[in-house]
Amino acid sequence: MADIRDNDVVVIGLGRFGRQVALSLIELGHDVLAIDENPEIVQRMADRLTHVVQADSADEETLRQLGVGEFRRAVVGIGTDIEASVLTVLALSELGVPEIWAKAISAKHGRILDRVGADHVVYPEAAMGERVAHLVTGKMIDFIEFDDEYAIAKTRAPSETHGRTLGQAALRSKYGVTVVGVKRPGTDFIHATPDTRIERGDLLIISGPTRNVERFAALP
Repeated sequence: MADIRDNDVVVIGLGRFGRQVALSLIELGHDVLAIDENPEIVQRMADRLTHVVQADSADEETLRQLGVGEFRRAVVGIGTDIEASVLTVLALSELGVPEIWAKAISAKHGRILDRVGADHVVYPEAAMGERVAHLVTGKMIDFIEFDDEYAIAKTRAPSETHGRTLGQAALRSKYGVTVVGVKRPGTDFIHATPDTRIERGDLLIISGPTRNVERFAALP
């Protein structure tokens, strides 16, 4: 296991989701091996991805020949072809890839992926839909929810905090949220302390259980 490529990632399936993951990983400085069975997609992405290969990812031996077993992380972006998605995750698991991320298009699909070896199952369409709903209906400017019902959000400071320090406002004890930082118009982001004073127009970065974050963001 000593020769496992810690900083490299295999991305399988270059649809909209997989393609964006691959390009984002490259921007972050990771070396990416991209795999898709569609020759047209592979050709189209050849000038944007350093290592892109046409191959049947459901075939364990093919993945072995490509050296996929040497990678620590793999992302399976196959969505609509559920059989190919499941067989690919199973092949990666059999090869001993330590960390497998897989896209699911339904709860049932996700449960199957989990059972055959996926370490992390993501539901990008559902997550984006929920995020947009929060942004449209509330005061939140941005919202990210994790899989353990914990969320981080950017929201405008409610009126009850104006002119008070965070210690005086006691938001954690009253609402069960933690203010991580404060962004004031025209100034840099600052990490929050009990002495941080909140003014009208400030943006707060808050974290906590999803229900608490939603409740706090709805305050006038």
